[in-house]
Amino acid sequence: MNTSLPSFTAIVLAADREPVNEVAKAAGVRCKSLAPVDGTPMVFRVLGALHSSFYVGERILCGPPGAVMAQEPELRAYATAGGVRWFENQATPSASVHHVMQQLPEKTLVLLTTSDHALLTPQVVDYFCSHALTSACDVVAAIARHEEVTTACPETRRTSYRFKDGAYCSCNLFAFLTPQARAAALFWRQVESQRKNPLRVIRAFGWIAVMQYLLGGMTLAGAMDRVSHRLGFKAGAVILPFPEAAIDVDSVRDWYVARRIAGEKDIEHLHPFP
Repeated sequence: MNTSLPSFTAIVLAADREPVNEVAKAAGVRCKSLAPVDGTPMVFRVLGALHSSFYVGERILCGPPGAVMAQEPELRAYATAGGVRWFENQATPSASVHHVMQQLPEKTLVLLTTSDHALLTPQVVDYFCSHALTSACDVVAAIARHEEVTTACPETRRTSYRFKDGAYCSCNLFAFLTPQARAAALFWRQVESQRKNPLRVIRAFGWIAVMQYLLGGMTLAGAMDRVSHRLGFKAGAVILPFPEAAIDVDSVRDWYVARRIAGEKDIEHLHPFP
């Protein structure tokens, strides 16, 4: 970290959503976070990228559960040696974020990501943080153009939000820049179960928004304005020029894609998908 730059506290969500995760099962590990990409568990790759960022100071790992941590001495040793604070995860990701944020001073800049963001790099983190800081917003989400993602990674299947001025994919990077922005974690509880269904997420902002979306009349800026109105503070988005930043490992297919992009050798014969 460059001490002359603003410092974010990074929160990494690292708990599985389901009792038996298919990626963890395929990788033969206790939780998805530990599935290796190019020989390194994903959670170590994410924590390493954050450590090398100019903008990240403290790193907090939320999950995996204590029962898993107790059986993973390498993860415990990494967290201890690297100065990473660990918190037990809560029932849902939004509850976990809210719980950790309550432990931080209210003026702390918070960067949120996930442990399955296997292709995260310091360059992606720095680009996002620098642009988020100049956005004049309270909360900012990282997105990538869907066309660029599918061109760079044609075998991937990404959920996209289609607006009048283009389609975009989430990049699992969020910046909470003001105390007011932390209320977004509470709203997240209403929509997190529908995160793969754009229409249901948009429905949370009202039926006018749904109609605009269905008719193709909503721009990205218009969507951000509606989000801001619904939340009561200013929300924005940073469009990343890194299409691989949209590849998080939600499935076994994604795991193979991430391994390919990371340059892992001898992966072709293992790939079960066309």
